[in-house]
Amino acid sequence: MPTDQIPSKRLASPIDVSPFTVTPIGIIHSCFKEKFATPRQPGLVPAALAQIKLHAPYNQADTVAGLEEFSHIWLSFIFHHTAGQGWKPKVRPPRLGGNKKMGVFATRSTFRPNPLGLSLVKLESIDTSNGVTLHVSGADLIDQTPILDIKPYLPWVESIAHAKSGFASDDQTLQLPIYYSAQAQSALSERPALKELIEQVLHHDPRPAYQQDPERIYGCNIADINLRWQVELDHIQVVEIS
Repeated sequence: MPTDQIPSKRLASPIDVSPFTVTPIGIIHSCFKEKFATPRQPGLVPAALAQIKLHAPYNQADTVAGLEEFSHIWLSFIFHHTAGQGWKPKVRPPRLGGNKKMGVFATRSTFRPNPLGLSLVKLESIDTSNGVTLHVSGADLIDQTPILDIKPYLPWVESIAHAKSGFASDDQTLQLPIYYSAQAQSALSERPALKELIEQVLHHDPRPAYQQDPERIYGCNIADINLRWQVELDHIQVVEIS
């Protein structure tokens, strides 16, 4: 082949792997104070109310102008409770009982190369009287989670009716009645909204999938209470609310 017909070879450009710097635009105030008993997905607990407070200089009404026209929003956030623990190429999804490993990118594990989360919540209202506060429901974020970005949800493009969901193919709930001890009933006598929150959380079974001991009593810090309960063979028993 004549030399003037030899195709030239271009050297591949080096991939830029320089780190990016991101700055939280706000913080969420949530009823969930710890990882245990926080819903594993957004929207499972509609009674979970939260407030997103934007930091300066993002806490001005102009940044959310028009957002009130949308019913739901996407939240990008940092898994701040587990960010310091690093990432793993394979993880044990709770849905699979904690016994089977899956690739980290096939899960929503918090142990990721970059500790970024994405959550879809319902936008209840926007308050711009003193900075910017977004009131949302159905949140699955721990209290004080740093928020990186907010985007409106577009159902016409982001809701795919026949999408496949792999090993997480359905919503797993405990279809059991919930009974309350006398002490728990007394604690809830004037707080019906808290009762709704508790029941939604417990019906989605926060327990690790490999723990099915009906004698074991579990506890968590939710809202402003310590909740203790056990899952017996035919019902859920709320033991104590303090």
